[in-house]
Amino acid sequence: MVARELLGCFLVRNIDDKILKSKIVETEAYEGPDDLASHASRGRTPRNEVMFGEPGICYVYFTYGMHHMLNIVTGKKDYPAAVLIRAVEPFFAIENKTSARQRKTNGPAKLTKFLQIDRSFNKAPVYVKKYGLWIENGEKIKKSEIICAKRIGIDYAGKYKDKSWRFYIKDNNFVSRKG
Repeated sequence: MVARELLGCFLVRNIDDKILKSKIVETEAYEGPDDLASHASRGRTPRNEVMFGEPGICYVYFTYGMHHMLNIVTGKKDYPAAVLIRAVEPFFAIENKTSARQRKTNGPAKLTKFLQIDRSFNKAPVYVKKYGLWIENGEKIKKSEIICAKRIGIDYAGKYKDKSWRFYIKDNNFVSRKG
């Protein structure tokens, strides 16, 4: 539910007093300890501890030795669920060409690199501005404009690999991968 509701909301980043606002256009849900694609399926660890905390908190982790991923904790306290922010559409000038803009924010690692989101945001609440990263209400996306698809890169997740828990805005050019 939260993965769908985040579509159309604004991910806002304050970098050196410059406000960068982007519309969330693609998300991916991870649901509880039984979801084999979730970090929580391995049990509670120092890395995923934040997933077991309060909803509305950032879970930022480092993967493949080079990429940060931004997730928002969505489950009630002690129930590990989160939503990965997969792609955003910038509402500020990056470059003149749309295709160049897409390459900077059309994937979870690309958007965190471009918006300078790293592990320093891990455990930061997204409902306050003081940490320099927050989410604001945006435009309401109609149900008919939301595409549900399989999550990406989780072939190892058994029966969970085929869950349609990836959501994106139909016909949006910033989505990381269609289908």
